[in-house]
Formats: sequence, structure tokens, C-alpha cells
Amino acid sequence: MKAGLIVAMTSELEALRRAGISGAVQSGIGKAAAARTATEMILRDRPDCIINSGCAGGLAPAVAVCDIVVGAQTAYHDVWCGEGNLRGQVQGLPQRFDADPALLRAARSVRTDAPLHCGLICSGDQFLTTAAEDARVLDIYSDALACDMESAAIAQVCRHYGVPFLSFRIISDTRAGGHDRQTAYSDFWGHISADSFAFIRQLTEAL
Repeated sequence: MKAGLIVAMTSELEALRRAGISGAVQSGIGKAAAARTATEMILRDRPDCIINSGCAGGLAPAVAVCDIVVGAQTAYHDVWCGEGNLRGQVQGLPQRFDADPALLRAARSVRTDAPLHCGLICSGDQFLTTAAEDARVLDIYSDALACDMESAAIAQVCRHYGVPFLSFRIISDTRAGGHDRQTAYSDFWGHISADSFAFIRQLTEAL
């Protein structure tokens, strides 16, 4: 299976390289950049599936820094199209985008030393830093595990083109225990090990 790999940032791309993973494409940060890159990849490379990875902020109390969250679903937390639509829902589309079942099964079969969670990843063009910001997202999606800035946008593009999609994220920061997100995020990149992103290599080998 030919998998297209997308990450947002240079630091994520370098982390993949340290884990012995090549061929990933860097999209840039945010929904627009992610959607553009996914569209270009689909039209140019014709991948059998697209996998999106990188870091994300943890939302659920059980999710800790360096845990892995596999996106069984992805959704927007910063969209509202007016009355008659759910918060987070683009009009005419589902509120949540389901991961490809075969990719999800493959991800859940991978053995990893890091705790692995499977559930909802939310996306929006915002780095969450305060308890109020976390609460706003959780008010829409009480079961959200993590929040990033790209996954749902790539999921929407893949849905449009009929390309199987999966997102998984390594947790870089969390407010659990009263931690400061920005400090935790900075510390994450200073202490991340060379094999922290090895999960994606194991996943592609399992496909």
C-alpha cells in the first residue's frame, strides 16, 4: 500500500527522520495549509491512503505527554455555519469524520511502549493555552482526547476524493495537573527521544 505521509512542522519532519522515516511531506501549520497539501498529494501522487501525524495538545485527563492518540474520528472545533447545523459541522458534511476502518485496525494492532488511546481528535486554527479554551472545545465534544490544527481538514479533503485517511498524534502538552501548556510544549521538543515517532514506521509496516 502506498501511503502519503503529512506533517505540519519542520520539527515534526525532523523527528520522523530521526526515527528512520523518509518521504513525509511538510504542509505548514493550520487547516488551509493542510488541505492544500493533501489535495496536491492526492492529485499528484495518487496515494492509496493518507496518514497525518505530528504533535497535539491533550484534552482528556487520561492523556499524558508522549502518549499516542489515534484518531478514530476527527472534527473541527472552530466551525459554525448557523442555525440548523451542529457546532463544528461544515454545512452539508458530517460533524465528525471517521477514520478508515482498515487503517484504524492496523494502528490499533501496533505494539508500542507509549500508552495508546483511540478516539476523537479535534482541529482548529488555534493553540489552546487556557482552561477556558479547553472547556470551550470539550463543551462541543465531551469525548475529545486531543486537539491539533490540521487533522480534520485533511480528513475532509480525503472524504471528498475517496482516499482512506488516518491521523495519529503524539501528545506534546496538556493542562492536566495544572501544567502550563506553552512550557510543556517547549519542554517536549527539548526532551523528545529519537524513537518517539517510530509508531508511524510500525504502522506503515503493518499495512
